Amino acid sequence: MSKISLETLSVEGTETVSLDFGEDGQNLIPAIVQETSSGEVLLVAFMNREAFERTLQTGKAHFWSRSRQTLWLKGETSGQFLLVQEFFINCEENSLLLKVNLAGGIACHTGHKSCYYRRADWKPLQ
Repeated sequence: MSKISLETLSVEGTETVSLDFGEDGQNLIPAIVQETSSGEVLLVAFMNREAFERTLQTGKAHFWSRSRQTLWLKGETSGQFLLVQEFFINCEENSLLLKVNLAGGIACHTGHKSCYYRRADWKPLQ
């Protein structure tokens, strides 16, 4: 099995949690990426075991590109690296929250700071 066990800290104290990347390490875990200073959500991407391990080793966010079917170091070609400051594992141990500093001020390939730069023109029903 391709599980990674980690010690975590919470209000309840220290506990060990496991991320399950599947038998072959290819199960994808969603990773929400948030800017440390502002709290702004920058992007959502996916990590397999290799991407997660490389992120831990380098401190730079690595992901699995579903469209290209390859490992992806965010910023490798643009220089817009995501420098991981800390990360959190959700209660069901099936997603991550990465808190990052932006090396170049931009996270989105379109040139915007965040991939969430388009607000829907929508109003809740009354």
